Amino acid sequence: MKATADDKFETAALAQGFACVAGVDEVGRGPLAGPVTAAAVRLLPDRVPAGLADSKALTAKRREALFDAIMEAAEVSIAHATVQEIDAMNILRASHLAMVRALQGLPVPPDYALIDGNLLPRDMPCAGQAIIKGDALCLSIAAASIVAKVTRDRIMTALDREFPGYGWARNAGYPTKEHQSALLNLGVTAHHRRSFKPVHNILYQDKSVSS
Repeated sequence: MKATADDKFETAALAQGFACVAGVDEVGRGPLAGPVTAAAVRLLPDRVPAGLADSKALTAKRREALFDAIMEAAEVSIAHATVQEIDAMNILRASHLAMVRALQGLPVPPDYALIDGNLLPRDMPCAGQAIIKGDALCLSIAAASIVAKVTRDRIMTALDREFPGYGWARNAGYPTKEHQSALLNLGVTAHHRRSFKPVHNILYQDKSVSS
């Protein structure tokens, strides 16, 4: 039977004496282009939007509707790590940096964070718990996954208008055949992650040919 997101993790943290519990998720580890985006969400009692679920299990239309409901009803912070930071420190560290920034941006500093994944970020501003598949199991992480996904998709759609041909409005920077073909034909932009193998290989080949 498929598990559904609920508030058992938030309830357990509150029962331990924590007063401000936030869920955190990120999106954008796998793409070849664009930032990694994280969201931290503190759901407020009696104002939890109905239908929260892992963003990957929702249609784009449903994500957009839930995004608006979450932004209206919850305390939300959105943060990013740039392409330059991803290349400088690796994608895992950059993802964690975005998560910490999201936590630090909440209007009320949280004292406990529920983090999607199997590792807690370094430099956490509060206590926390890593939850594998948390976006499918924990309500506030599910909410964070929706906010992060919608936000990053909007960023990539805007970048697609600036840099047409890569299909970012459709592939969000992920290494689809369309995107990789465009990389070969159009070249590498400032928004591509140079530390990622497909991008690095094109740059290296270009240097090899010209040298």
